[in-house]
Amino acid sequence: MSIVVTGATGHLGRLVVEQLLEKVPADRITAVVRDEAKAADLAARGVRLAVADYNTPETFDGLFAAGDKVLLISGNEFDKGRPQQHQVVIDAAKAAGVALLAYTSAPGSLTAALADDHRATERALTASGVPYSLLRNGWYHENYTEQLAPVLEHNAVVAAAGDGRISSASRADYAAAAVAVLTGEGHENSTYELGGDVAWSLAEYAAELSRQTGKEIAYNSVPGDALVGILTGAGLPGHFAEILAGVDASIEKGELVVSTGDLSRLAGRPTTPLAEAITAALKG
Repeated sequence: MSIVVTGATGHLGRLVVEQLLEKVPADRITAVVRDEAKAADLAARGVRLAVADYNTPETFDGLFAAGDKVLLISGNEFDKGRPQQHQVVIDAAKAAGVALLAYTSAPGSLTAALADDHRATERALTASGVPYSLLRNGWYHENYTEQLAPVLEHNAVVAAAGDGRISSASRADYAAAAVAVLTGEGHENSTYELGGDVAWSLAEYAAELSRQTGKEIAYNSVPGDALVGILTGAGLPGHFAEILAGVDASIEKGELVVSTGDLSRLAGRPTTPLAEAITAALKG
């Protein structure tokens, strides 16, 4: 039996594999990658590699085996029909008779367009008959802390989220939850609503940035269409800018507040504070 991680050289996938290596022998882990060279370091540690691509269904033929536990990390190619990509993995998992297929989804409360592909994948997975676990990941700290350059350049956090609050956590926190499901028992046909222990507003985020940098950083809340204009003006594709503005609208409505405590329970520890993530990003 292997634990198989798709998208294993992505930001989240690599963290999952790293944390799995702390819990299970390397030869029980299979990293599914598109570019073998990017996973050379994992192979050197004894992790098995499998080369496959969501866009090439036949590359998944025979990749899984009966009894495997699989983590399907959602694709990030928003223009390529993600539900169809994910269906390739679901079909391969069903054909193999895997023990569990876990999927990184989005909070059940999220109504923004970003959630549409996730809901479609969830429907396909739950209808497939494959034992599943829905890991409904909330927002990541890194969605903000990896975008600090323009904030620090203009001394402003610009968003269309009003006074909405966000239960974000670090990628490492969400990876820990996935590892707990992949290495534990009793997670079949389960749904976990995952988010950070403490919700915060973008005004509080700006205040924390001000505190840590010594600069006066403001939060400028703008209308959604204005945000789309700002993002496209900065070079972001229009479709993706619309998706991000839609998420901000959901934040304003409270849809990214997750108060279940599922994430810290699965991880076995409190989630990473936002201030800690900011400190790490500023040092980086």
